Amino acid sequence: MKFIETAFASLFPNRQLPEIKVRYTNHFKAYNANVSLNKFSNTLEFGLSKKWRSVSEEIKIGLIQSLLAKVYKTNVRTIQMDLYDNFTKHLHISIPKTESDPVLEASFDRVNEEYFFNNIEIPNLIWGKFAKSTLGSYEYARDLITISSFFKEAPEHLLDYVMYHELLHKKHKFETKSNRSRHHTSKFREDEKKFKNFEQLEKEIASFLRYKRVPKKKSSWFTSLFR
Repeated sequence: MKFIETAFASLFPNRQLPEIKVRYTNHFKAYNANVSLNKFSNTLEFGLSKKWRSVSEEIKIGLIQSLLAKVYKTNVRTIQMDLYDNFTKHLHISIPKTESDPVLEASFDRVNEEYFFNNIEIPNLIWGKFAKSTLGSYEYARDLITISSFFKEAPEHLLDYVMYHELLHKKHKFETKSNRSRHHTSKFREDEKKFKNFEQLEKEIASFLRYKRVPKKKSSWFTSLFR
């Protein structure tokens, strides 16, 4: 792959290029990628989402260099890496909005009106697993907010607070320093505290989750009888 060779040579002009293996796959989420280094065989193996096939070479060079910077632990920065970051930050503009849930959409509308003056474009909105460790997440490459299913039965203001947190990720994106992406920047934390009763809500959510249990699955015989 010529663009990988170019990315490596630009980042490490005095280092010998290892053996390269690349595979495009549908097993990754859109625009995801990874790399592994086999030190014994001196082989770099890249896995890329098939979405990357149609992206310009300059941006793909930045992607590869960002992965290489993590593997080789370097702070060297290139123009292509900046292009890649900019591409990632603006992916949401072209992502189709095909997934939504009426409860989450109502929460989005309330939060968007009160805290963002209706300036945030609605993302894809889905419920996730019953997770206590990850209450919500925002994926740039899918313009997707996922909220833990524990909040299906939460008071409205708790759901809105989690929604607000994830929308802040969409608003602020991320900052890259020393080739590390920071998603909870000082501006993010400053805005996070603007939600009404911020400190009290942090305690309420902790208390809510402490006593909330994962719903039991219906037994197989019950499921088969009532399909």
